[in-house]
Amino acid sequence: MGIKPKEELYGLASSLPMLELQMAMIFITSQLLYLLFKRFHISKFTSHLFTGILIGILYHYWGLGEKAFSVNSQEVISTLGELGYGLFLFALGTTMDLGMIRRSGHKAVLTGVICMLVPLASGDVAERLFEKYFYSSEMRSSEDNHLELVTATHSITAFPVVVLLLQDLQLLNSEIGRLSQSATLICDVFSVCIQYFIGKSISKWKEDDKNYYIGLAIAYVISVAVIFRPIMLWIVRHTPENRPVKKSYLSALFLVVLVSGILSHNYGQAFHFGPFIFGLAVPAGRPLGSAVQEKFQLFISDVFLPIYVTINAIRADFWLIDYKDVVTKATVILMVFVFAVKILATMAAQLYLGMPLKDAFVLALILSCKGIVHLAAYTKFRDTGFVNDSAYAVMFSSVVVTSILVPIIVKHLYDPSRKYAGYERRDIMHLKPNAEFKILTCIHRSSNMPAVINLLDAACPSTENPINVYVLHLIELMGRVTPIFVSHQVQDKTDSHVSTYSANVILYFNQFMSENRGAVDLSVFTAISPPKFMQEEICTLAMDKVTSLIVLPFHRQWSIDGSSIESEDNTIRSVNFSVLEAAPCSVGILVDRGHLGQSTSVVSTPSTFSVAVVFLGGKDDREALAFAKRMAKDSTIRLTIIHLVAMGNEHGGGEWDKILDVEALKEFKYNHLGGGLVVYIEEMVKDGPETAFLLRSMVDEYDIIILGRRHNVESPQTVGLSQWSEFQELGTIGDLLASPDLDCKASILVMQQQRWIS
Repeated sequence: MGIKPKEELYGLASSLPMLELQMAMIFITSQLLYLLFKRFHISKFTSHLFTGILIGILYHYWGLGEKAFSVNSQEVISTLGELGYGLFLFALGTTMDLGMIRRSGHKAVLTGVICMLVPLASGDVAERLFEKYFYSSEMRSSEDNHLELVTATHSITAFPVVVLLLQDLQLLNSEIGRLSQSATLICDVFSVCIQYFIGKSISKWKEDDKNYYIGLAIAYVISVAVIFRPIMLWIVRHTPENRPVKKSYLSALFLVVLVSGILSHNYGQAFHFGPFIFGLAVPAGRPLGSAVQEKFQLFISDVFLPIYVTINAIRADFWLIDYKDVVTKATVILMVFVFAVKILATMAAQLYLGMPLKDAFVLALILSCKGIVHLAAYTKFRDTGFVNDSAYAVMFSSVVVTSILVPIIVKHLYDPSRKYAGYERRDIMHLKPNAEFKILTCIHRSSNMPAVINLLDAACPSTENPINVYVLHLIELMGRVTPIFVSHQVQDKTDSHVSTYSANVILYFNQFMSENRGAVDLSVFTAISPPKFMQEEICTLAMDKVTSLIVLPFHRQWSIDGSSIESEDNTIRSVNFSVLEAAPCSVGILVDRGHLGQSTSVVSTPSTFSVAVVFLGGKDDREALAFAKRMAKDSTIRLTIIHLVAMGNEHGGGEWDKILDVEALKEFKYNHLGGGLVVYIEEMVKDGPETAFLLRSMVDEYDIIILGRRHNVESPQTVGLSQWSEFQELGTIGDLLASPDLDCKASILVMQQQRWIS
């Protein structure tokens, strides 16, 4: 006789306090372990694994928490964890861009195919040999032998695992990160087939039911693509620009996700199959994909996911490992064999494609790492009786070991900034007299454009001295995992939605190019990326285009008259710092305090344009002088060189830097460059306060002031100023001129010469 509905409700109510206790223990322990291991670059997923191991030890071996984590009490929280895993895959699916498969190059396709098929085929052969020579005849004839499916699962490279690993290592935007994501999407095409279809074909279904269930799964996938995908595209089209998606749409979407999980369970698939496929149909990015992320991602990743990982980890009892057991032996041997083959096959493919040995090994490790998808599969094998507790503990150990060791090894072997090291001169100073001047300008918002365009116009573009301008519009990534990089010169229809974000930028700079026809060559790009990875986009583009200068907007926005600060974005400041550290060429930070950005026209064309160069000495100041030298070729620009000399040090000495300074200033002292007006002023100062007083008295005379950053360079002219410096990215003098305490309307360009390796 079954339990009455009223008794069921009483049982559920009595389990609620225990559920709260379980969740509290898991959440608190996981957070404490993550904070403890964070300095060792241990990911949140690994801290969840250790949480389960710790609670499992307390429960299995010391008898603590027996009531809280007994087998019966785990059922409710396990159900909650399964729900959380399904929602996690749904949220992840909304961030995946399946168009990457179509756009993947031959390198990604070859890597993905070899990384999956070679270990799969090798593991299958090894499994058959092991079964033939080591299994007894009873085991070979047993219907419970599912080693073939388990071996195939070892060869899976899962997109969620790789993306979470790349996020933890901050390699999403690196060259290896992009290749890993593209190759993993190729692998996932095979993985889904193996995990959901091939697996079911050797499960305990009746023979007559196999085709029926597989047909239902295929029908579900088709219905999502044909029915629900157009509905969600309709929602995107009917959501006004820069407006949030209606809450009713999100509520309906969440309801359909839950129903899809129930249906997928009814037609023979796991609960999370339905939500994951449905998530793939949600258009990534704004407005729908980002809305899903904002509503669900935090709660899923910080509450549901720890529960799922921890409760599965508790089930691993390491005392039950029996190496005399033939299934455990087979699991260990085949697991190590498949992992080794996967590493070697991936490395061989990359070496064939010309990748360095160390980078090939790093890529192979990333694609061979195990994570939450493998843990879910292994747990399913244990729950369905495919493997025993001994084999499950061994497989769980492989997830723990790879999730710890792979990030540490990759972090040690691969430095993404290493590829930006300057082995050749890429600065303004060493450009040939009539060589094309290549500049990369970065735009975060529309207010950055007028100042940047007027600065470019002041650089005197002409047919004799052409300028090649690369404009990079940077947009914060929201609602998707995969960053987007679009060239608006070669884009296709799939990138049309990105063009709407950059329409104003394209229009503005095209007008600038048309007004300087024959003197300016323009290329516009859009990068949609997480802020902490934006420097990767900037430095990679600068390296690929062999630019001599990167122009970055300052993170503070002043009012039109330069009297007050309107906004401040520390995210932009962080990006500027990262670019200064890694840039493959010279960098200029543009502080717009009025004169450059106040013009309503695209190109500011005043009768005279006053430019000052503050020169103290050093490579950064010489780079500022080289940029000003180009400006002096324009007859409408009045250039003033303000040379601040330390008292008692008029003639420099024999130091090489000072000799270079004298040579750089020589032609400004004695020659008028081109048709422009050049004035050379030499001022004696004894210390920093005197320098500050002198500059305060001169700033109102100029439209733009150019100077070197001179970071960590001590000199008598700046003594006493560095301790008051607020913005290190501007240097001591630049920080003084950009201070809101200084009534200065002149815009400031702070130059840092390329850091190069001899």
